[in-house]
Amino acid sequence: MVVNGKMNPSSEAEQGGLKSLLKWAAEHGVEVSESYSSLGRGHSLGVSSFPGAGGRGVAALRPITKGDLILKVPKSALITTHSLLSRDETLSVALKPHPSLSPTQVFTVCLLYEINKGKASPWHPYFLHLPRSYSILAAFGELETQALQVDYAIWAAQKAITKAKYEWKQASIIMKELKLKPPLLTFRAWIWATGTISSRTLHVPWDEAGCLCPVGDLFNYAAPSEESGSFEDVDNWKNEYEKDDLEMHHSQRLTDGGYEEDAAAYCFYAKKHYNVGEQVLLSYGTYTNLELLEHYGFLLEDNPNEKVFIPLELDMHSLSSWPKESLYIHQNGRPSFALMCALRLWATPPYQRKSVGHLAYSGCQISKGNEICVMKWIAKKCDSVLKEMPTAIEEDKSLVHLIDKMEEYENPWEWLKEASAVFGGEFGNDNILRAACVVERDEPSTALVRTKMLIDRWKLAVQWRLVYKTIVARCLSYCTDIINSLSVQ
Repeated sequence: MVVNGKMNPSSEAEQGGLKSLLKWAAEHGVEVSESYSSLGRGHSLGVSSFPGAGGRGVAALRPITKGDLILKVPKSALITTHSLLSRDETLSVALKPHPSLSPTQVFTVCLLYEINKGKASPWHPYFLHLPRSYSILAAFGELETQALQVDYAIWAAQKAITKAKYEWKQASIIMKELKLKPPLLTFRAWIWATGTISSRTLHVPWDEAGCLCPVGDLFNYAAPSEESGSFEDVDNWKNEYEKDDLEMHHSQRLTDGGYEEDAAAYCFYAKKHYNVGEQVLLSYGTYTNLELLEHYGFLLEDNPNEKVFIPLELDMHSLSSWPKESLYIHQNGRPSFALMCALRLWATPPYQRKSVGHLAYSGCQISKGNEICVMKWIAKKCDSVLKEMPTAIEEDKSLVHLIDKMEEYENPWEWLKEASAVFGGEFGNDNILRAACVVERDEPSTALVRTKMLIDRWKLAVQWRLVYKTIVARCLSYCTDIINSLSVQ
């Protein structure tokens, strides 16, 4: 199940906007039906609603076979730094004195400059279709950041926010020189533009910042599957580590398609067989939930590529050559190959480590006693982590359920009162209003929108920590089972 903030095209206004987008796409060479109700090769795709599975997405209108070419978006419709600069000499000249800006910063400035043109921009119908906000980590405030509860996640959010503010201030000089409208000079506008680029761009060989691909960005995300190796199977463990090592360098995004020079278009292919009515999904690459939050603003409740990190002793790192990123717990609750290797060596007496090191690094058990010692340490650490959390798993589940009930209230302020009465503290009414920057002079509609956006981000933080705790609890249970099994042998 995908948990994100994509819009559901249920209202007439949204459907009208979608029709305008498809009409624009047809004018720019995308294969769309005359009624603007279908698109893609052979009109095999349609935009539909998938509640609880990404919201608005792409559905199969006919049976689709794995490997089928399902959509082509011509190069002329793509938005890149190059396409924007080549159309505007003023923009191109203004950017030349600023070589220190990163490719993404340059693309962000170009995007805001193009937005500034309003209807004069050839991509205006596409811009109208984009989300009005994103829930990426850089958009998090203090409330949402602290709601993550786990140190390394809080640090990741703080780092993303600090980086975004630095890049915005660095680019503000040129944006003022370009005389952008005041609303487009704000940090909020910068976050929107970087969120658009971070969550919607696709790789193209000629532009490091990637491209925005109108219509091609309607696909929802499907995580690449990861088959878990058997805990006792050394060969599978070795394969698992090789996979881990590759995943650490996933900057080259995995996609179900790419730009093809011969076709002069971005081409999308079916990753599997689809039946009529089934949602057609696209894999952006291999990401943990924290990475999905950072770059895309959503997470997966059941992410096969999720990794959970627990605090380790300093000498555990110094005793082995494994990178810190490889010492984690899998989504199924099993310790990673590298984590088990490092802990087996750590649990071995110093005078024996040299003689058994080859066994530890090959993924083999050193001895039954050593294995029990390792499992007991992991179980104790997991138990400690769970007990030190400000909230328990069941509390977080109740909290998510309560947030979901907000849609049932005509007046969200009444919902806020109920939520504050139930949970208080973190969820206090005053905390929410302050974090949303809601003040007395705000229009009710403005206050409501800001509060809703904040609660959406806050819900994602609660869901992230819930997944984290659930996996830690699985690991605790798994290690306990292994200890009991080895003890009776």
